[in-house]
Amino acid sequence: ARLGAQATEVRVVGTTPKWFDLVPRNVVAGRVLRDIDMEQHAGVCVLAEQAARKLLAGSATLGQTIKIGGESYYVIGIVETESGSGGGGVQTPDRPMDAYIPLSVARERVGDMVTQRSSGSFSREKVELHQIIVQVGETKQRIYPETRIAGWVWSMFGKSTRRVTPIENVEPTANAIERGLERFHKKVDYGISVPLALLRQARETQRIFNIVLGSIAGISLLVGGIGIMNIMLASVTERTREIGVRRAIGAKQRQIVGQFLIETVVLSCVGGLIGVGFGLLVPAIIEYFANMPTIVTWWSIVLSLGISAAVGVIFGIYPAYRAAMLDPIVALRHE
Repeated sequence: ARLGAQATEVRVVGTTPKWFDLVPRNVVAGRVLRDIDMEQHAGVCVLAEQAARKLLAGSATLGQTIKIGGESYYVIGIVETESGSGGGGVQTPDRPMDAYIPLSVARERVGDMVTQRSSGSFSREKVELHQIIVQVGETKQRIYPETRIAGWVWSMFGKSTRRVTPIENVEPTANAIERGLERFHKKVDYGISVPLALLRQARETQRIFNIVLGSIAGISLLVGGIGIMNIMLASVTERTREIGVRRAIGAKQRQIVGQFLIETVVLSCVGGLIGVGFGLLVPAIIEYFANMPTIVTWWSIVLSLGISAAVGVIFGIYPAYRAAMLDPIVALRHE
């Protein structure tokens, strides 16, 4: 694209006004393409924000006439692109260096030949449509009752149809599109990408990742619990005479058990608080230095402290039981 002596490489996208409904982006200035632009074959274009900054630097943002491939286009608007994305995919099909023109104009002036230049060479390919984005909406499905009684109940409540959400319609719609393409395209020169399938794959990967992290955390808790139990067993051995004195003056076994369980829970909770402190500090450091947003939920903090307390109770039962079962006479003679 060229504005006077200023030249910038942009990707020209011939599309319809519906593009800006399916790929919603904030309008920085002006407007997007309209149906009248398609009908009148108007030589207008909408620039992505980064392309506008490079091409229109030092000029008015709107009302400029730029040349793309030797053809003149009137700039009618500027839109944002999704920050942090490389673009070009199904979820983010736009790119920072895009120029959108009406599809009818693209077919007239550019044709169906797609030219790609790289490293001093170029290639051409005839592609009538490069990408079609399908948005699945909500539908109603007729209910077919399995029995007469069920049909009578449905008719009594006036419910002969049910609402089918867009998510439920995604896979049936994708299958229908694939069957249609198989019927009319003998040569497989297309590819279908279903965001729902990609989302499920990402969730499956995340689930495996969570299982691995959970296993590591479980092993860490086991090792930490064994360490706490060993510390408390050593404490029982060192405080045998103290236990004997308490039993001699009337302390009951459940009171001894309660004493050592409380000490174990306090010890594990202090460790849990230190761990929560590190868990809050590390994401804050990452967010500050790497400019990467992190989220720490309140329930994760409560869950962490609850697990710490549970580990203290579970691994503190045996040392507390050992302390409560000591013979007071033997404990008083212990040196």
